[in-house]
Amino acid sequence: MAEPAPPFDPAPRVAEELRLPPAGVRAVTRLLAEGATVPFIARYRKEQTGGLDEVAIRAIEEKRDYIVELEDRRRTILSAIDEQGKLTSELRRAIEGCRVKTELEDLYLPYKAKRRTRAMMARERGLEPLAKRILAQPSGGDPRKEAAPFVDPKKEVPDVDAALAGARDIVAEIVAERADVRALVRARFDRDGMVECAAVAAKTKVPTKFEAYYDFAERAKTIPSHRFLAILRGEEEGILRVKIRVDEDDLAFEIAGRAGWRRGGPFAGELKDAVVDATKRLLMPSIESDMRGDLKEASDVEAVKVFAENLSKLLLAPPLGRRVVLGIDPGQRTGCKCVVVDDTGKLLTHALIQLVGGPAALEQAKKTLAELVGKHRPFAIAVGNGTHGRETADFARDLLKTTSPDTLVVLVSESGASVYSASDVAREEFPDLDLTVRGAISIARRLQDPLAELVKIDPKAIGVGQYQHDVRPALLLRKLDEVIESCVNAVGVELNTASAPLLSRVAGVGPSLAKKIVAYRERAGAFRSRRDLLQVAGLGPKAFEQAAGFVRIRGASNPLDASAVHPERYPLVERIAKDAGVDLRALVGNEELAGRIPWPKYVAGDVGLPTLEDIRREVAKPGRDPRDTFEAPTFRDDVRKIEDVKPGMQLEGSVTNVTAFGAFVDVGVHQDGLIHVSQLSDRFVKDPHAVVRVGDRIMVRVLEVDLARKRISLTAKTATK
Repeated sequence: MAEPAPPFDPAPRVAEELRLPPAGVRAVTRLLAEGATVPFIARYRKEQTGGLDEVAIRAIEEKRDYIVELEDRRRTILSAIDEQGKLTSELRRAIEGCRVKTELEDLYLPYKAKRRTRAMMARERGLEPLAKRILAQPSGGDPRKEAAPFVDPKKEVPDVDAALAGARDIVAEIVAERADVRALVRARFDRDGMVECAAVAAKTKVPTKFEAYYDFAERAKTIPSHRFLAILRGEEEGILRVKIRVDEDDLAFEIAGRAGWRRGGPFAGELKDAVVDATKRLLMPSIESDMRGDLKEASDVEAVKVFAENLSKLLLAPPLGRRVVLGIDPGQRTGCKCVVVDDTGKLLTHALIQLVGGPAALEQAKKTLAELVGKHRPFAIAVGNGTHGRETADFARDLLKTTSPDTLVVLVSESGASVYSASDVAREEFPDLDLTVRGAISIARRLQDPLAELVKIDPKAIGVGQYQHDVRPALLLRKLDEVIESCVNAVGVELNTASAPLLSRVAGVGPSLAKKIVAYRERAGAFRSRRDLLQVAGLGPKAFEQAAGFVRIRGASNPLDASAVHPERYPLVERIAKDAGVDLRALVGNEELAGRIPWPKYVAGDVGLPTLEDIRREVAKPGRDPRDTFEAPTFRDDVRKIEDVKPGMQLEGSVTNVTAFGAFVDVGVHQDGLIHVSQLSDRFVKDPHAVVRVGDRIMVRVLEVDLARKRISLTAKTATK
């Protein structure tokens, strides 16, 4: 009895294709297989991985999954062909040598079950010998004479022309299914393919946003992702017709040569006609469809990358911190919803003020807001930046000049606040509150801690993407989940105040455990130590191992519980404190003392210098926040609406979104302006992310204002005379 094949190990191929150290890749694949999370591996298993960061670890995870899927498909295909009795040693070698899925599927195509084709019907009519003569390209013979014996009306072959046509159908399919021919066509599409668009005449009677593509062509290999996605959207909406074209005649000539065509031979014309048919009827539609799919996939990946980078910057925006905040959701018709939240984000009170209901309403609004400020002494007022937001912020500033001049007034992005207000999360948090009040709470909390609040919202609703609604949902969801997980674990989570949505993003936790943690906290009171997590039903040793280093407990009896030091290293730190002759509490937070400790002395076993360096930084500054210090943006007082914006103006703004074609900037008028990629710098810029990031404060100059379309064109270039 034959020995079973050893389990497939993807690590060597992953290391080879990503050009990463084999030992580190093998450690990552093993840890992932054991259920470790990417943040945990990157932060707490540096010695095993050789210090690979999250980007490399996620790349390993993705490549591993692809290679494993490829291997599973390879085994399925080998088995299927073998069952047909057609698996030659040469074919096996070719299949086993495939590194990409398209090559594998091209090799399998001739053996794959398919719907009834013209070639199948021709074979059933006995025309395969005639097809083989065409493929053989003999130097002698007469096609029509050789076709005559195949004429049989009972088999639906009424004459010689029908016999030759059927034989050509067989030849066309054989040629179209050859892996080398398909590779040739793919290469031609990759090299010369042109994306061509034309307008659907019936749709051009009114202006559309796709006018730039009504008569458009661009090489497929260089078309930017945002442009291709825009074109596909135009096609989806029935406004554009889209094709990817190559020179069919030139391609057919090259394929004929590959198929053995001999100029002047008696069967040359038959083969040429079959190849032209194979090219136009079988190969072009099939490979064009694959090319469109590949372009769409590449565009999706690029769009998701852009979204992920923007989301990461937004989530890691500087927090105001644990301060009392008064939040205002501006409204004209329904009034402005005001809330006050304490330093942990807990709602203290809410009220409604009217700013456009006449003098009496305005006086009442001043009185109400003054009372809220006087009673709760907020450190800042957060105002949603939607319609009427600038005017509401100005109203608050005017009031504070005499009542509380030190209180900040900050315009806060309210993208997605309405989505949060109507979400299950918001209903669970505030079941008895109106949607608009929930929105004001979200605005206030966003100022306190953008990360903690934005994790509650579907990322697609936050508005920092590029065609995010057009990309493959599964890809988008996976990438955004990775970004949120990475950001949450980089910052750390306060265990006794974090919401369930925030806790669910902690490594090893997830939505179900997060709800159990919150329920335990509400029932048993605040967690006194990280070890108390093990009292939560369903949270076992593995989940604790993954999560413990990323949660914080301020004021815990063990000061390390407020740091990023993992509990598995507590005995080591306690030994270091003992060797230094101090109590653990005297060591943690003492930067000067931490600097005097001979850390290399403690290298041993699975603890190397990378882990010791992490511990040193945490001992010196426990629980440090990696985010920048909060600084409120400022806008010009004389620029409040788009009509106030004039060409030539110099304005300070805040970057709200970065795409492949440029950056959008809030200059304080509710309508973001666009800095095209060509205007981002005095030097050439290929990738806008190399120049600006979401949240950056930037000086811009107004180039053009289109009031009809509500568009503002900006430049960040140095002004020239």
